Amino acid sequence: MTSGSPMVLIRNHRLALLAVLVASAPAAAQQAATAQTRVYENKLTRIKDPPPLLADHPDFIAPVKELTRYEAPPVVDDPGADLNVRAWRFSYNARGIIETPNRLRAAETAVIMVHPWGIDDGQGWATPEPAGACDFCTPAKNALAARHTREVIDPFLKSLRGNVGLVMFSLIGDEDPIRKKLYRSLTRRPTDDERTAGAKELAAKLKSFRYQADPLPEKLTLSKDRPVTDYFKQFPGLDAGPTYNGPGYWDLPVPITKGVDYHPDDVVIYDRQGYDAVRDFLKRNKVRHVLLVGYATDMCYCRTTAGYQNLSKDFNVFLVGDATLATFPANDSPKHATNAAISFASIDHLITQVSWVQFRGAKN
Repeated sequence: MTSGSPMVLIRNHRLALLAVLVASAPAAAQQAATAQTRVYENKLTRIKDPPPLLADHPDFIAPVKELTRYEAPPVVDDPGADLNVRAWRFSYNARGIIETPNRLRAAETAVIMVHPWGIDDGQGWATPEPAGACDFCTPAKNALAARHTREVIDPFLKSLRGNVGLVMFSLIGDEDPIRKKLYRSLTRRPTDDERTAGAKELAAKLKSFRYQADPLPEKLTLSKDRPVTDYFKQFPGLDAGPTYNGPGYWDLPVPITKGVDYHPDDVVIYDRQGYDAVRDFLKRNKVRHVLLVGYATDMCYCRTTAGYQNLSKDFNVFLVGDATLATFPANDSPKHATNAAISFASIDHLITQVSWVQFRGAKN
């Protein structure tokens, strides 16, 4: 081929174009990186005489009363935001609490309720007698948690359902044949006929279980050298296994509590599906922000599949501090335990409250 032939000219043109692309790649990458970041002005302005935080529901959480409080610019500031979420965190180095008025896109937000177990609520799943333990571990404590669900969490879900991208619930176990018919999951949406059949099968399955197991031991064998060790080995503070709950208790299909008004569009997460499946589902649905509610603040709420320890790796997570309860052994109220659990979480996470989450857009 001669230097002026069409093939040579095409080849030279391609080489020249490739050289331009290679030369411009670093600049393009830099521009893309700059477009994905912003400079955050970490300016702290002292708040004078601030009222206590999380003070709207004192029956369920003791108010947070740190004396040193600051306000800083929004951490989340979405273009076209329609969901205001004021939040706070604690910093030992700043020596106080820092509040930020965040602005989110509701369509890119999911509300997730951790472990809304339908226990002792008339659906059939009950705490075994005479010494069984489930959820908050006694029927009386479960009743208090159910009141919190009705009074705090359910109204919060109703205020956001239809405005946020997703409302979701996490439950223990896997997607068994009964709950597969009842609830929309990460992989399928049941028909109305399936829901009707699933409800009947759930009631029959839960009713068929015998909620009776062993009583407390009447006598223990203690050694002379280590009687305390022997005492707690034979009579622990919490045994939720087959001795007191009965064999097969934890294999039953745990329903969503009647304390929340479940909607067919709501999605159920099953713990055994694993966090990766939850993360991928949220990303497919273009979720970037999570408002987390549910139980128990010191256990499932932080450490299970949809707990904040997992979610905070990939999403902007806001813990709704008065829409959760910690376990409260040896107390008649969860308010101090919940305060302690939320306060500890605030070192590395943003905390909001129900009254601080305000949808400002048109109802979808």
